[in-house]
Amino acid sequence: MGEIRTFSTRRSLTQFLNDLGQDNCVGVVPTMGALHPGHISLVKRAEEDCDIVVVSIFVNPKQFNNPTDLERYPRTLEADLNMLEGRNVIVYNPSVDDVYGPDHVDIDLDLGLMGDVMEGKFRPGHFDGVVNVIYRLFEIVKPQKAYFGLKDFQQVAVVQFLTDTMNLPVEIVACPTHRESNGLAMSSRNKLLSERGKNEAAVIYKALTFAKESAVNGISINTIKADVKRMFDGSSLTLEYFDIVDPRSLETLGELSGKAQACIAAFCEDVRLIDNLEIQ
Repeated sequence: MGEIRTFSTRRSLTQFLNDLGQDNCVGVVPTMGALHPGHISLVKRAEEDCDIVVVSIFVNPKQFNNPTDLERYPRTLEADLNMLEGRNVIVYNPSVDDVYGPDHVDIDLDLGLMGDVMEGKFRPGHFDGVVNVIYRLFEIVKPQKAYFGLKDFQQVAVVQFLTDTMNLPVEIVACPTHRESNGLAMSSRNKLLSERGKNEAAVIYKALTFAKESAVNGISINTIKADVKRMFDGSSLTLEYFDIVDPRSLETLGELSGKAQACIAAFCEDVRLIDNLEIQ
């Protein structure tokens, strides 16, 4: 059986990691807690690849542009530790002051287009917060590998850009989205939904699979977007955006000729949900 060790300060964590020696492969799974099976799949993958696995549980205030959203975000540390039971992991559950202490200086990384579209457009400053917390986490843990779920497709692209631009010695390992039986992408925010809401939110995945089928059948992007909008007009959800983008640059595509990713954000019961699917 695995053993969980929990640290609430970076000093105690780094001391423990240093004592384990420098010859180990260290993997990190950054999370904001409210763990679900998707997170556990990342932990399992990290355990397969690495000698030491650090799971961070930290609700990062820098990536919330909406104070109400930050306040509502589920915090379930006891349940999270129960979910990690039996895994051989190190848990880093710090305070805001521990992560962003007096020695911390924010980095200013120009994300270009990928910081301005989709999540960047509708959540101003969000990716500045993501970049800073991930950079800080890498400073503290010094991992060789970091594991992220592709449900947050744009975030993975931004983190990869961060590591490439800053020449960080960390391999970004992107792992498949885990879904509920109705197709809804597993997310910590799902804990804020009623059972009815979870059922109604299935329209998100239906829209993505519809877009994929339409792309395969040669339907134009403009027609796909109009059809998806109609799907939401007939549902209880509010569509914030639906776009079809180049998976590397995140540039909006005008036609389907190469690889393409359909990305979506919608509100269900005032809970903001995102998802994406490779459609070509």
